[in-house]
Amino acid sequence: MKVLVTGGNGQLGNELKVLSPDFPDFEFTFTDLPELDLGDRKATDDFISKIQPQILINCAAYTAVDKAETEKESAYKVNCDVVKSLAETCSSKGIFMIHGSTDYVFDGQGSSPYTENDPTNPKSVYGKTKLDGETAMIKSKVNGIIIRTSWLYSSFGNNFVKTMIRLQKERGEINVVADQIGSPTYARDLARAILQILPQIKTCKGIDVFHFANSGVASWYDFAKEIFNTSKLNCIVKPISTAEYPTPAKRPHYSVLNTNKILNRFGVEIPAWQSSLHDCIQTMKEKGVL
Repeated sequence: MKVLVTGGNGQLGNELKVLSPDFPDFEFTFTDLPELDLGDRKATDDFISKIQPQILINCAAYTAVDKAETEKESAYKVNCDVVKSLAETCSSKGIFMIHGSTDYVFDGQGSSPYTENDPTNPKSVYGKTKLDGETAMIKSKVNGIIIRTSWLYSSFGNNFVKTMIRLQKERGEINVVADQIGSPTYARDLARAILQILPQIKTCKGIDVFHFANSGVASWYDFAKEIFNTSKLNCIVKPISTAEYPTPAKRPHYSVLNTNKILNRFGVEIPAWQSSLHDCIQTMKEKGVL
């Protein structure tokens, strides 16, 4: 089966590239800017017609959470308009679509892991654009799945792990928010889960929403401490409150995702976040990133 991956140069897209050779029953094509501008509907439709995939995995996203507050048009274009056009094209051509979303669709006022059926109530422009993208995909009547994830990081791209390591080199002391709780998720684990789902898509009808995140919970402060412990870097990490570190976008205070549904439905692997962080740090060392 042919699989087209859009947003192939991002964290998730790159991890799919790393793992795709382990799935020889599928023929993968990866694309991203400048080769293909997903905002150009005709060019995108022509590209899809040329590749003729049976599955499309959309990894393209506007993920600059704070910038989205002032770059609303750009965020909506990528996170909503592009998703809408991709879903409509996939629907008309009978292509199964897998699309990534986020824990930021929730308001973060809960205290137990969010299920797929819990009410959404995003508090940031980024979260609203991602939720609108989900809605557009559902309205398109495409066959596919939406996978929400949280606190994604990788040896590729920009993310919290790389930011902490960079700041450690610049300073001896870092203040990190300790009252926002979630589940750090290694993009390679999410990529592996998606690839494990591919052989099972024939059993999928209509559209469904799933949650995937590494198991366990942490605050950003806990996450930072574990990054330095695992990488054996010396850095003083001090816990602070959200109020002490104001940002343009409002973050959920609690955004732990319940992953029982995707585990029971597809039998995917869900490693503990600490062991996955260890694997990522090891990969970064091997690549000379750390």
